[in-house]
Amino acid sequence: MRFSDRESAGRLLAARLAALKDANPVVLALPRGGVAVAAPIARALAAPLDLVLVRKIGAPDQPELAIGAIVDGAPPELVMDPARVAALHVGADYIARAQDEALREIERRRAVYAAGRSPVEVAGRTAIVVDDGIATGATVLAALRAVRRRGPARLVLAAPVAPTDAVARLREEADEAVFLDTPANFYAVGQFYEAFPQLTDAEVVALLRDAPAPPKG
Repeated sequence: MRFSDRESAGRLLAARLAALKDANPVVLALPRGGVAVAAPIARALAAPLDLVLVRKIGAPDQPELAIGAIVDGAPPELVMDPARVAALHVGADYIARAQDEALREIERRRAVYAAGRSPVEVAGRTAIVVDDGIATGATVLAALRAVRRRGPARLVLAAPVAPTDAVARLREEADEAVFLDTPANFYAVGQFYEAFPQLTDAEVVALLRDAPAPPKG
């Protein structure tokens, strides 16, 4: 399956999630790319849109190869892939430095994206965690665990595409997982999109600004 762009993939996912419109949903996107997929879902469900500020921890000299991920919080949610850490002989010092760097970037993004915005309440609601695609699953896994700590009534994962070998593990972490495609032959998320440009901070801010406002009171 191939998507024309993130907006199109989001509309397709929204159709699959339509039954959740009356379940008091909140849509939580992984920036940056996940925000463009989440925005049409939030519109379709008339749900507020917020972020899960998570950062991948890449392997030494291979920053795109995830060996773990971290989500901000008190304390931060750190998820590592022990098999990859062992196979690549990644030391504790490297992981500590990468974690600190990731948390600094999370704080930078919070300052840019969340300026003037209060976090949307998740407790007791249907939390829908959205990304533009899943590769290793490490980043989404950390995001799901962090959101679960916030006490949603139901935790749903939604992504246009995820590899077969990551799907089973992710389904164990969410109450429901919705994917449009789960191919066995998977190289990179971008291969499933005709247009897959990196979003800018300004585009993320604009998508959040135009999203449905959370209810008052």
